[in-house]
Amino acid sequence: MATAPSSSLFLTSSSPISTPPRARAGSSHSSPCRPSLRPRRTSQVVAAAVQAEHQPAVAAAPKPPALPFRVGHGFDLHRLEPDLPLIIGGINIPHDRGCEAHSDGDVLLHCVVDAILGALGLPDIGQIFPDSDPRWKGADSSVFMREAVKLMHEAGYELGNLDATLILQKPKISPFKETIRSNLCELLGADPSVVNLKAKTHEKVDSLGENRSIAAHTVILLMRK
Repeated sequence: MATAPSSSLFLTSSSPISTPPRARAGSSHSSPCRPSLRPRRTSQVVAAAVQAEHQPAVAAAPKPPALPFRVGHGFDLHRLEPDLPLIIGGINIPHDRGCEAHSDGDVLLHCVVDAILGALGLPDIGQIFPDSDPRWKGADSSVFMREAVKLMHEAGYELGNLDATLILQKPKISPFKETIRSNLCELLGADPSVVNLKAKTHEKVDSLGENRSIAAHTVILLMRK
């Protein structure tokens, strides 16, 4: 099997990463009454491990041509369950439900990561950070974001613009929209003028409209440096 060039995105399985489990909102380790709107910071242990030895997660793909621009689309959906934290764009949003997921379940960051990877012609987030890997249990999704951004720069591209849409019936995102967008800009290293965030309900239709799930779409334009 061919091997891919060394990259920070492909990790070795020899060194397990210890990440704290996501606490249920009703447990003694959570604080549902005072949710934090500050960006969640990546554990130093996780960040260090991501920068450690690397190993391809998939077979090498042919090097893509140096196009002047690339477009990527990302989509993600997670089931909502009671007493879990709801993390959107790295921000803890007050709600009685949160995303059931292997990592922290951040539907927006997962969606943006997939858009970047797709634009670069790389495997999706589920192949590179599989939910079968215990290292990513409860992991902060900013880890995945920073690695995708690093790959973008390594490939010689920078963000042109990004347009993201959140789809959820509850809670209302408008009070937290600028905080989410600001953190997204920080993770991307982008000016706010090129990062757009919208939120829509699903008109009480299907699982999204019944507050049983949350979804996101992202379209991204990468420009050659």
